[in-house]
Amino acid sequence: MRTVDDYLLELIRIPSVSSVSNRPVVEYAQDVLRCARWSTSLTSYVDASGIEKVNLIAAPPGQNPDEPVVDLAFLCHTDTVPPAAGWTAALEPFVASGQVFGCGACDVKGFLACLLTAAVETRGGVFRPGLRIVLTADEETGCLGSHRLLADGRLHPRSLVVGEPTSLHAARAGKGYCLGELIVYGAEAHSAHPSEGRSAIYDAARVIQAIEQLSTELAREQNLFFDPPYTNINVGTINGGTAKNVIPAECRFLVEWRPIPGQMPEFVQQAIESIAQELRQSDPAFHCDFKIIRRQNGFETSADSSLVWGLEHLTGRTSISIPFGS
Repeated sequence: MRTVDDYLLELIRIPSVSSVSNRPVVEYAQDVLRCARWSTSLTSYVDASGIEKVNLIAAPPGQNPDEPVVDLAFLCHTDTVPPAAGWTAALEPFVASGQVFGCGACDVKGFLACLLTAAVETRGGVFRPGLRIVLTADEETGCLGSHRLLADGRLHPRSLVVGEPTSLHAARAGKGYCLGELIVYGAEAHSAHPSEGRSAIYDAARVIQAIEQLSTELAREQNLFFDPPYTNINVGTINGGTAKNVIPAECRFLVEWRPIPGQMPEFVQQAIESIAQELRQSDPAFHCDFKIIRRQNGFETSADSSLVWGLEHLTGRTSISIPFGS
């Protein structure tokens, strides 16, 4: 019988970065689950790049994977981030000092290997009603597979355990994740004639300065279970201009924020839109667009939840929060 190490090493060898189809990983897992007499239901879709992606729901013997209302689901994504450019052996896993090295070993094929091992080792056992294993696509690019399962009405779990690298601490609370692109427009002209143009970069700098002030104000609302305990904002990239001697006609930057549970993600969005409106009122020539790319709530499960208590008891470790989206 194969061990959890065997499954993990085999899974790592299957390419599964988000830019390719995850079908090979899902079909590998499907074969293992079917040998353990689990029933599976597979659905597919085509992503924005025309690549097929696959979600899978598996149910233990005697249960129907197409029944959406379930008591407990274990959810695992199947894609990975790309390995570092110089890591030519990313898909050639090895074991050293009791640890497995390879692309996705921790995030999150280790969890998938554990799920498959548990299904095989409990073959012939009696399972609680409403139990599922759920495999999704495109988590690393925005939890797109999970969103599709929910939107299609294929999964309504009362309780959910999401596999992520948390050193076996049950993370009962997590921040949300939101991302938007702000495009500031100016007027192009030669830099020797500044009166003939308008710098989109200068205007973008005014917006960014106001966003920095907004981040200071957000720190006043705190949830001390988190570190940092407030909704944090980051301007991660900025692009604008065409040449050193040309007044830039356009400047784009990405702004992300991670709302604490209980704070609606629209709050920051509306605050940034208000900043743009105030700049427009004080200067009618100011012009920008704000496009939302991703908007996801935070979550928090009560510390006295039976699921949280059970996981703490099984692992012998206290529950924690995570400062990232899941």
